[in-house]
Amino acid sequence: MKIIKYGSLLLAMLLLTGCADSVSFEMAEKMMSVGFLHGLWHGMIAPIAFFGSLFASDIAIYAIYNNGGWYDFGYILGIGALIGSSSF
Repeated sequence: MKIIKYGSLLLAMLLLTGCADSVSFEMAEKMMSVGFLHGLWHGMIAPIAFFGSLFASDIAIYAIYNNGGWYDFGYILGIGALIGSSSF
């Protein structure tokens, strides 16, 4: 039963990483800044993005077109939610 549970979780995480976007520096200058909710989401997928960034140079774990403090706050909460839920 644990195998199905963890397998489902892994599959869900892999499917959700398809929501991540890729932006060049030139495009980032023209884009509207992202805030708290994007930071929260990016914090939650940070471990997967980090793993991907080891193998692909165009994957980053942090949005370069963020709006500053609120994005950072969401990012830290997202990482904290991921770490906190893993100790559950």
